[in-house]
Amino acid sequence: MKALNLYGIEDLRFEETAVPKIDAPNDVIIKVKATGICGSDTSRYKKLGPYKQGMTFGHEFSGIVEEVGSDVSGLNVGDAVTGCPAVVCHQCHYCEKGEYSRCENLYVIGSYEPGCFAEYVKLPASNVLKVPDNVDLDTAAMVEPSAVVAHGFYRTRMKPGATVAVMGCGSIGLLAIQWSKIFGAAKIIAIDIDDHKLEIAKELGADYTINSKETDLDEAISAIPEKIDVAVESAGSPFTIGQVLTLPTKGGEVLLLGIPYSDIEIHRQHFEKILRNELNVIGSWNGLSAPFPGEEWAATLHYMSTGEIDVKPIISDVLPLSKGPETFDNLVNRKKQYDKVIFHP
Repeated sequence: MKALNLYGIEDLRFEETAVPKIDAPNDVIIKVKATGICGSDTSRYKKLGPYKQGMTFGHEFSGIVEEVGSDVSGLNVGDAVTGCPAVVCHQCHYCEKGEYSRCENLYVIGSYEPGCFAEYVKLPASNVLKVPDNVDLDTAAMVEPSAVVAHGFYRTRMKPGATVAVMGCGSIGLLAIQWSKIFGAAKIIAIDIDDHKLEIAKELGADYTINSKETDLDEAISAIPEKIDVAVESAGSPFTIGQVLTLPTKGGEVLLLGIPYSDIEIHRQHFEKILRNELNVIGSWNGLSAPFPGEEWAATLHYMSTGEIDVKPIISDVLPLSKGPETFDNLVNRKKQYDKVIFHP
């Protein structure tokens, strides 16, 4: 089969590789129909390199069940599915408590085991979820990032009627706007430095948009009558991680979803906001809970089926997998503007 294999930093190759085979009775082989580029993929491509040289890359996908192991029940050849790419040990202290996002041995396919930038991918049956009939496979390829966002919101104390600010309107931020509405936000503020992303944010439900490159953020926030109850950091930028601490009202919450890939320095006046405003700062990792893979996945599929999670405005490009090396080069070296890229193997 054809796959995108990562050999080193900025060394991604579209090449022939072995088709996965059933090795265990609970294995499921899936023919990949749609697979998306995650921000963590671009960072590893650009800065961190492969965990194993030549590993098939990618972890967000949907597809059709091709083959199942002898112990698999509830999944049949031909089913439309998506997959949770996180592999947990089910044995450590955290797994025993059902806190799978904290598993001491957690990894994601595309790192130590082959990922989904390929014609076929293999997962344990427990990681495979059926897709509702009215959810298309491009949409289902984004169940994983949506579950990651949902996991963070489940960790907050957010109540209906809250005002939420989302800092960073990439895929994660745009999903956070939609999850804010699902969790009952009355008003949503979207903050970014890209007017194009802010337009999408408005389309997806943001009541206020702020371009923090063109407008003084403090002044723009002070002009909004509502006090911010929850501020979501979804950019992972060294600049925004400090700024987001200035947004919530006293006693409010900061939800950290963005992953920084460089050291962070926080100005004293930003850090003091945590103390003086008695903020609750929440770190969120992955998208797992009990029963595995968790309520985040079931809820995402439900709200995709109702249309309350709409990823179509987020997807800018649907490309053949063969365009992978060129697309990653364009994306990380800023040769071309993309929003969310979906590959069709």
